[in-house]
Amino acid sequence: MTDPAQTPYPAHDPKEQLLDAALVHVAFDGWSEATFQAAIKDAGLDATVARAVCPRGAVDLAVAYHKRGDDQMIARMKSEDLSEMKFRDKIAAMVRFRLETVNDKEAVRRGTTLFALPQYAADGAKLVWGTCDAIWNALGDTSDDVNWYTKRATLSAVYSSTVLYWLGDTSEGHADTWEFLDRRIDNVMQIEKLKSQVNNSPTLSKLMAGPNWLLSHVKAPSRMPKMGLPGSWTSPRN
Repeated sequence: MTDPAQTPYPAHDPKEQLLDAALVHVAFDGWSEATFQAAIKDAGLDATVARAVCPRGAVDLAVAYHKRGDDQMIARMKSEDLSEMKFRDKIAAMVRFRLETVNDKEAVRRGTTLFALPQYAADGAKLVWGTCDAIWNALGDTSDDVNWYTKRATLSAVYSSTVLYWLGDTSEGHADTWEFLDRRIDNVMQIEKLKSQVNNSPTLSKLMAGPNWLLSHVKAPSRMPKMGLPGSWTSPRN
């Protein structure tokens, strides 16, 4: 979840208008129906259009808020030179880019509260997975087997724990958060080292032959092109 930065969005996109208007109210009313109604009024939109683009009201705005942050993270990455970094440092940089788009932690805190509710927990998990998928894709991941899943699952755990730590971090420049992030990535690298040792061990590799054979049949999801679906809102183009 992130605050809007300088990434341009179509001025005529009703969802973006609603989101910009809602952020003023989120700190006080959370991602609630009260916020959604206030956003409709402030944005000067027809209530029917607002409900068409956000059938679940503020919940859909919270989802859009998080996805906007993913877009800003990718935009930040494209403006930086990461070529000289080690791969683990590139991952840390991407997570840091994601969090550094935030201007108001309260909007993020309200979002974590919303997506902790049982009825929206699946949405929250999907958003975190989407962020980590965006990071791996941006860094050129081409895995198409079980590693596609393990990379994203591991990073999701790192990202989620880092966000929770960051929410309570009062250190200057969030220095404690970046140290926490580095420790979590070091933990992941230790796991990868252990996996390599198991695979290179004559004895342990034989014990893992069965599980490895089974895992070799796991494939990444097909990367299908995105397309418009019936009943979805498409912003008019000039």
